[in-house]
Amino acid sequence: MRTKLRDVAQEPGSAKPQPILAVDNVVRSFGGVKAVDVEHLEVQRGAITALIGPNGAGKTTFFNLITGFDRPSSAKPRFGGGDGPYATWRFQGRSLTATSAFRVAQSGMVRTFQLTKALEAMTVLDNMLLGAKDQPGEHLLTALVRPVWRKREAEIRTKAQDLLARFKLDTKAQDYAGSLSGGQRKLLEMARALMSDPAMIMLDEPMAGVNPALTQSLLGHIQDLRDRGTTVLFVEHDMHMVRHISDWVVVMAEGKVVAEGPPEHVMQHQAVVDAYLGSHHDQDLGDDSVLDEDFVAGESDDEAAAASAGPGAPVRKDADRTEETD
Repeated sequence: MRTKLRDVAQEPGSAKPQPILAVDNVVRSFGGVKAVDVEHLEVQRGAITALIGPNGAGKTTFFNLITGFDRPSSAKPRFGGGDGPYATWRFQGRSLTATSAFRVAQSGMVRTFQLTKALEAMTVLDNMLLGAKDQPGEHLLTALVRPVWRKREAEIRTKAQDLLARFKLDTKAQDYAGSLSGGQRKLLEMARALMSDPAMIMLDEPMAGVNPALTQSLLGHIQDLRDRGTTVLFVEHDMHMVRHISDWVVVMAEGKVVAEGPPEHVMQHQAVVDAYLGSHHDQDLGDDSVLDEDFVAGESDDEAAAASAGPGAPVRKDADRTEETD
């Protein structure tokens, strides 16, 4: 599937050879501001697609819209009237326009969140069991007849334990989810999402707040998802990560898709470089040379001014920096 992206036009809204998701005319306005204004976007099946852009570009709002957690301003009125074009999106050939969040998940499109949604007062294993689908024991009548759901419950428990082992959380299975570190909660949320066997998983800033020790583990799991046939669409600000694992990159700014292409193309797109990636985008994040010399010099000037003013005096920095006082 990934090799077919080589012939795709590197421009906003380009058609993909085998799109799993196709979005048209999705607009979300807050007051007079359009947070999302996507005319057309397709996501290639079986690939890792990164959705990048500055803060406030509309990435998470876009996730919320197509997964049923929000409703687009361009949605077709329920009782008629209004002017098109109306928002539509199709997943695996099936319309999910105006579909509730739980039905979107049932269709095979599952998402995670910037802030993890683990149920802290439940064990890690119980969190996993909640993510499974087709559980006959959840229905009132069949719940009273144990033989009906006992076999399925055993299958779900085995699957949960296998996934926890795959994500190296098996030793935490009986611990409360609230006792996990931030990185472990990210792993748990990703593992729980896989309990429903999704065709596509949408990760909203999977690396945010993660200890560097777990970063490589998360990267490996995301690539493993693709290699197992799961389509991955993720939002991320870490350009080092985007460059190394993405098959395709979509750039958003002010709610619009402004660029698309493979990572090596997008990273060299001058408008994207200037506006979103910075002048040192091609250097490793661990390289100290990426520090802005002017900023360092400015910091030195601030420290010198503070020293001459004496202890306890407020430190005033440039207009675009935070003002620090005692």
